[in-house]
Amino acid sequence: MTVKELVDLFNLEIVAGPNLEKEIDGVYIGDLLSNVMARAEKDNLWLTVQGHQNVVAVALLVELSAVILVEDFEYEENSVQRACQKGVNLLKTKKKSYDLACKFCESEI
Repeated sequence: MTVKELVDLFNLEIVAGPNLEKEIDGVYIGDLLSNVMARAEKDNLWLTVQGHQNVVAVALLVELSAVILVEDFEYEENSVQRACQKGVNLLKTKKKSYDLACKFCESEI
């Protein structure tokens, strides 16, 4: 599944979407950046409540397919600008990480 297909299927908001045709392979949930760097895998989605610019740096480092900001948190403006420059997809939703992950499991993401 691509990021674009995920957005359409789960009604996610695109905050920065320079690379929506990127394929998704798995999901990582967490807010501790060092854990994400150590344990998330290339092409994973990352569900988090963090919206600062270090999120974009970690997404680039790990080569994630997209970051999904949950619980209606907001990205900082410099994060959005950096994501657009670097090709990182930033999405958001009002849903909680657990609820979204359950829906992903039902859809076999």
